[in-house]
Amino acid sequence: MATPPLPDPVPTDRIATIDTVRGVAVMGILFLNIIAFAMPEAAYISPRAYGLNGPADRFVYYATLILFDGKMRGLFSFLFGASLLLVVDRAEAGGRDPAAVHYARMFWLFVLGMAHAVLLWRGDILVHYALIGALAYVFRHQSVRGLLLLGIVLALIDALVLGSIPLSYLAMQASGGAQAAQGLLDFRNGFGVPAPAVIARELALYRGGYASILAQNLSDAVDSLGDTIIIGFETLAHMLFGMAALRSGMLHGRWSRARLWRWVMGGMGVGLIGYGGIAIWIASRNLDVFAIIAGPIALATPFRAIMIPGWAATILLLAGTNGPIARRFAAAGRMALSNYLATSLVMCFLFYGWGLGQFGHWSRAALYVPVLAMCAAMLLWSQPWLRHFRYGPFEWLWRSLARWEWQPMRVEPKPRLR
Repeated sequence: MATPPLPDPVPTDRIATIDTVRGVAVMGILFLNIIAFAMPEAAYISPRAYGLNGPADRFVYYATLILFDGKMRGLFSFLFGASLLLVVDRAEAGGRDPAAVHYARMFWLFVLGMAHAVLLWRGDILVHYALIGALAYVFRHQSVRGLLLLGIVLALIDALVLGSIPLSYLAMQASGGAQAAQGLLDFRNGFGVPAPAVIARELALYRGGYASILAQNLSDAVDSLGDTIIIGFETLAHMLFGMAALRSGMLHGRWSRARLWRWVMGGMGVGLIGYGGIAIWIASRNLDVFAIIAGPIALATPFRAIMIPGWAATILLLAGTNGPIARRFAAAGRMALSNYLATSLVMCFLFYGWGLGQFGHWSRAALYVPVLAMCAAMLLWSQPWLRHFRYGPFEWLWRSLARWEWQPMRVEPKPRLR
């Protein structure tokens, strides 16, 4: 699943540009995650699996594919890498052991992520970030050039791994036999249209009570640990790119507007053309199994990589205005962890059987009504909260656990001048 950006826990001397990028990203990720909240699992990857009933549903699928799919997850990883450097640099400047600070944060992020995955939602990514973040620390002293080269190597490895998936599918089609038939059935259930019984079981599960969902979440949380290897190359690559962006001054707001515009035109321009071509191709194949695994999963890899800094540059240009809207996005970004977890709570309550039980009842297009409502809520509540409190509630909990000491929460009122 796509995932949220993790906040810098230091409330002072914040970098507003990074907060603004986080704010956009934590909202953008819901445009993808809403499918995982509201529909059977296969629908997240294959729109034909469930909820594709008309032109509006197809439109929102292709729009989110081109603009958001994979890009928000990559942008979160990008920001995580930058935040990692900020935290360890500040720890060193303050005379603390940077390794101890970092690994305490990763340990408690892992704990929070497991609690989120088991108690609430199967799509958690915090555990994955904690594991890959523990590895990313090793590269903190690399130069900008070294970070970029390592990231490119990892991205190429990721492209090879993902490229092997459609090749495996074609090999199974060509080989025949019982084993190949079972493999093709697995592909159909995961990337195409699952058997009705598979869909029916999932609908019954998530429209049912909390106990059965809890048991399934526990099983899924254990299984998802293996996904760290599969998607870990890409995640680590984008973390390294984020470190390079911070070291280069991009995320500090030091790049000129002309330089940012070049990244917007290059990253977004090339990426949109590439994704547009992929969308046309998979539409021509009517979203069949091979189109899904070859297009959005494999062929999109290089275009996704170049669109992520393009997205970052676009948001940084908007953040440079420092207007009231940009400040609201920055406030949402300061509370990205709390907003991410609050989104899970609201959406699980809306769709799961222990809440309003709407799982599987909405069309794909209709789901963007609660998406927009939740984005509006983030913009509305984050800034007022931060007028009174130093952190979002879960940022405060994470910081307190990592330091093993309750942190001050309230903002002290400024003394009035007499």
